[in-house]
Amino acid sequence: MGEQKVLNKESSNAIRQKFPSKFVTPDEAVKVIKSEDRIYIHSGCAYPKCLVDAMARRKDELENVEVCHLMVFGDAPYMKPEMEGHFRHNGFFLGANTRKHVNHGKADFMPIFLSDIPRLIKHDTKHKVDVVLIQVSPPDSHGFCSMGIAVDCTRTAAEVADYVIAQVNPKMPRVHGDSFIHIEDIDYAVECEQDLQELPTSNISKNPKDVEIFAKIGKNIADLVEDGSTLQMGIGAIPDAVLGLLGDRKDLGIHTEMFSDGVIPLVESGVINCAKKTLLPGKMVTSFVLGTHKLFEYIHDNPLVEIRPTEFVNDPFTIARNDKMVAINSALQIDLTGQVCADSIGYSFYSGFGGQVDFIRGSKRSKGGKPIIALQSTAKDENLSRIVPHLDEGAGVTTSRGDVYFVVTEYGVVDLHGMNVRERVHALISIAHPKFREELERFAKEKKYI
Repeated sequence: MGEQKVLNKESSNAIRQKFPSKFVTPDEAVKVIKSEDRIYIHSGCAYPKCLVDAMARRKDELENVEVCHLMVFGDAPYMKPEMEGHFRHNGFFLGANTRKHVNHGKADFMPIFLSDIPRLIKHDTKHKVDVVLIQVSPPDSHGFCSMGIAVDCTRTAAEVADYVIAQVNPKMPRVHGDSFIHIEDIDYAVECEQDLQELPTSNISKNPKDVEIFAKIGKNIADLVEDGSTLQMGIGAIPDAVLGLLGDRKDLGIHTEMFSDGVIPLVESGVINCAKKTLLPGKMVTSFVLGTHKLFEYIHDNPLVEIRPTEFVNDPFTIARNDKMVAINSALQIDLTGQVCADSIGYSFYSGFGGQVDFIRGSKRSKGGKPIIALQSTAKDENLSRIVPHLDEGAGVTTSRGDVYFVVTEYGVVDLHGMNVRERVHALISIAHPKFREELERFAKEKKYI
């Protein structure tokens, strides 16, 4: 993907001379970490690798340190077998580098809505943060650093932690919004120029059949998006397919917990201009971004983009202030009554609640809003239906049947809102893969659903 550009070239020498004791080496900075501490790590592509590696090097001096974060990208050295007893991860949202450890009992998972994490950090003394590790841009002439590509819950952790340790990286974008932290509020600053972590794309299927299915799902969703809508979408093949089909829309906006590279062409073509947004018009609002260095460069010092904490972005009442709010979220399974599982596969935890319920509930309260659950109709080469008689044993309900409105597969769109169970069953069977419809109907009759 190429070397990432240095985005912040202005010298911070004056600030460094004013606060000489703050600027230390990584190993000096992490000496404040003690056994039994709770550490919060900057999430996603903002993962502060220099600091995390230094913390891991102290393993023999530390016991029972809890490491908390949302999904991060990187090797997560505190998860290695030799770290047992020294560090234990407590995940708010799981990724590929933490999932297997949780499901083998070597780490923990906390089911929690993304909008609730800041409140937990601020007000629950049992979850007090002792040290936060963040990555920021160099301080400007006024002493302000930007948390750049991820504010999410990390801003809140930095406000309440006993110690704030910052990796100062000139490749971190300066992003507008509520992303700034003053050098006076940083206890230790470590200058470390590194490429930012980029979003892995290897898990997106390039199989022609899958691509065709994603295109059909994308078309079904795109048909629901009106001019002037405000969008929330995640990452992956389905959101990318949707974005690729919105080129003829007008005046779209963005209010989302995250976005990726797929929005850039629509902004450049004028489709996304945020002109008709009813909350913060003219601004693409997010709490973090996941993508490539092209995206990081695009949002650098771009007044169109505002990055804000999840306690604002993911608050359902804030979300609802956007008219025509279209929330696009995915699922692993949905049962015939409309219960959605998106965070686990049977007893195995897969990801987390994230912002799905926040945006489903916020968009359904929006004037003209459309909450959407989108999924492929099958898995495992069409050998397994994702529309199921009942959720797998152990699978959790992420979004309740009372919260579900639109459900989309490659076979169509149904709106479950206001439907009784009999109507829901017929509707969901109609968008299941044809090879499973008879089996689903037989189960529904046995259980007297229809």
